Amino acid sequence: MYLIVTRSFPPELGGMQSLMWGLTKEMSKNFMIKVFADYQENHKEFDKEINFSIERVGGIKFLRKIRKAQLINEFLKQNKVQGIIADHWKSLELIKTDKKKYCLIHGKEINHPKNSFQNKKIIKILNGVEKVIANSEFTKNLAINNGLNTEKVIVINPGVDPVKELNKKSLSKVESLLKVKTPRLITVSRFDKRKNHEKVLMALRNLKQIYPNIIYICIGYGDEEQNLKELVKELELTTQVMFFKEISEDLKNALVASSNIFVMPSIIHKTSVEGFGIAYVEAAQYGLPSLGGKDGGASDAIEHNKTGLICDGNNLDDIYSSLNSMIENKKYLELGKNAKELSTKFNWSKAIDGYKKILN
Repeated sequence: MYLIVTRSFPPELGGMQSLMWGLTKEMSKNFMIKVFADYQENHKEFDKEINFSIERVGGIKFLRKIRKAQLINEFLKQNKVQGIIADHWKSLELIKTDKKKYCLIHGKEINHPKNSFQNKKIIKILNGVEKVIANSEFTKNLAINNGLNTEKVIVINPGVDPVKELNKKSLSKVESLLKVKTPRLITVSRFDKRKNHEKVLMALRNLKQIYPNIIYICIGYGDEEQNLKELVKELELTTQVMFFKEISEDLKNALVASSNIFVMPSIIHKTSVEGFGIAYVEAAQYGLPSLGGKDGGASDAIEHNKTGLICDGNNLDDIYSSLNSMIENKKYLELGKNAKELSTKFNWSKAIDGYKKILN
C-alpha cells in the first residue's frame, strides 16, 4: 500500500488538484492506495464514486495540518505501508516514519533565497526523502541550485487525461459568440502577475492594427482581474478582449478548441515562477500551439518552433513579434498539428511509468 498525502484534491478545482487526482487515479490501477486529503465542501458525493480509500481532514489550517499528521502517523503504526507520496514538502513536515517518502516539487514553493531560514527548512525536509519528483528540468535545476542533493531529484512531467468529446451545444454557443473574430488567442490561468496577461494586452494593442478582428479570450480569476479589466479600457481593447470565470468545463474546453493560439508568456514575479505549465499541454490536446515564457519550465511542455514558441516574457517586442510570426500565414496551423501529435506523450498512462520505475 502507498499513502498519498495532499492538501489539494478534487472536488476543489485547480492545477494542483488535477495533478494529484490524475496521479492518484493512475496509481490506483497499479497499487493499493489510501489518500489523506484536506476537507472540501461537497466531497461526499465525489468520494463515493472513487475506487480507493480517502480520508478527509478538516479544521482551521494550522490545526488541520497537525491533526492530519497525527492520523497518518497512527495509520503507519497499524498498517503495512510501502511508501508515502506527498504533493508538497509541507505535507511531510510532521510525519514521523522510516518508510520511504517521495515528494513532488513544482517551482515557486522551493524558490527561496539560498541559506534563508525557509530555504534551510525546505532543503532539510527534501534531503530526507527517498526521491524528489520535479515537474520540469527548470524546477530540478532550481532545487539543486538552492541546495538539494542532486542524487535525490528526478524529473517526471505532470500527466494529462485524454480529452473527452467536445459538447456540441457548447461549441455552437462559442461559434455564435465569436462569429467572425479571428485570429483567436486564449489564456486559461489565474489572473496574477506571473502569468503576464498585462504584456499580452499591450502586444494586442499593436496586433489589432494588423488584425482588426483579433480576439483575446481570458478564462480565470485572481487578484489582478480588476487591474486587467481597467487596462483593457485604457488600451481601448474592449471589443478585442473577453473575460470568463466560473464557467462549465464543457464551455471552457469549447473556447480552447475554437481558438488558434494559447498565450501564457510567464515571468518570474518575486519568488513566484511557472514550474511547468500543464495548461500548455491541455491546449495542445485540442491542436493549439502555445506561446510560453523562457523563465520557468515551459520548455518542457513546448518544443520551440515545433509545438509553439518560447519568448522573453519581460520583453514586449518579443511577445509581439512571436505572436505575429505565429499568426502570419497561419503558421499556428502547422504548429498546432505538431502540438496535438506530441501531446500524447504526456498522457497519464505514459507519465505513470516514471513513478513505477522509482517505486519498484
